[in-house]
Amino acid sequence: MQAYYDARETQPADERERLLFQRLPAALERARARAPAIARQLQGIDPAALDSRQALARVPVLRKSELLQLQHAARIAPPGATADAERLRVFGGFSTIGWGEARRVYASPGPIYEPEGPRPDYWGFARALHAAGVRSGMLVHNCFSYHFTPAGSMMETAAHALGCTVFPGGVGQTEQQVRAMADLAPHAYTGTPSFLRIILEKADEMGVALPSLRLALFSGEAYPPSLQAWFRHRGIQGFQAYGSADLGMVAFETPAREGLVANEDLILEIVRPGTGQPVPEGEVGELVVTTLHADYPLLRFGTGDLSALMPGASPCGRTNLRIRGWLGRADQTTKVRGMFVHPEQIARVLDRHAGIGRARLVVSGEAGHDVMTLRVEADAALDAGAVAATVREQTKLRAIVEIVAAGSLPNDGKVIEDARRYD
Repeated sequence: MQAYYDARETQPADERERLLFQRLPAALERARARAPAIARQLQGIDPAALDSRQALARVPVLRKSELLQLQHAARIAPPGATADAERLRVFGGFSTIGWGEARRVYASPGPIYEPEGPRPDYWGFARALHAAGVRSGMLVHNCFSYHFTPAGSMMETAAHALGCTVFPGGVGQTEQQVRAMADLAPHAYTGTPSFLRIILEKADEMGVALPSLRLALFSGEAYPPSLQAWFRHRGIQGFQAYGSADLGMVAFETPAREGLVANEDLILEIVRPGTGQPVPEGEVGELVVTTLHADYPLLRFGTGDLSALMPGASPCGRTNLRIRGWLGRADQTTKVRGMFVHPEQIARVLDRHAGIGRARLVVSGEAGHDVMTLRVEADAALDAGAVAATVREQTKLRAIVEIVAAGSLPNDGKVIEDARRYD
């Protein structure tokens, strides 16, 4: 069985670095010609001079909140008369493709819109699936969402690139998921680890065995050691991949189980939160990524996620940079059940309901069992049910609403608190 997806995974690290920065100027010139937002980010900077990490650090970091604001600002304009005008309006000047060129368009919470181009394995997750043991001829049971966000397509296009068949299970309908797995006998699962655990627990309740399922690629949630052990006990080897709708697949776990290896075709940096300055190896900071994709190029995109570079190369033989995985958020945006929740969404909830003072969204529970509680300072007359309905409308997630006394929440400016346990 082929151990590596392609030869690039084991090329000398200095050769990879040289080739990446050899390709970067041409990629930025293409982007500048079709993506005016990238041209603004490069204002006063010659792309040809960006031939090293030290040179790249001169470019301002674009953070997710700024991308959201720029897209919103562009959409104030009325619908355009041409495809180019619509491309600029909808994607804020970051996409080089528009209607007719893009195969699909997705909406992440915010909303932020992302195009999906026609090239095979557009999101780059085939490499992660391969590292997890998935091979041509297998059946993959895909339990990521197939609407609004691109997670379902990320895994489906990756599986197709490997020569696999996909069952589009999507989310929910747990009993039907069990029946489909029992009937079809999939080799692998893709989705969040918490949902697979729910499916397996439901299968136990139903007295249904699922012996065929032995591989899993997880994303969208933390995958702590306790959950890894739970799946191993069930005979399932689960691996994790880190990515986003903006960037595609960024890094992936390998059989070495030592950190996450960076994807090819991107430049990964760790910077001090709130700045664009790279931190020393091993120091925790914000993950910043530059992609070399022609369709949706992003230059020094700040993910808002915390991580750290690991020293040396992976024992599995892959030579690319490794990160320690997801270590928290550099801002207050957090991920709940695979969906990002932004402070701006909580602000919109409060705007809809008069009489609320301070508010704090607390995300609690153990890994895989997230609970959202919105604590609001208000009098007892507030309709907590109506507030909860607005939270679900804004975030697509359920929340408990607790009314607390005025002045009882801390005056620290925090809107979202991640109080989950990852031990």
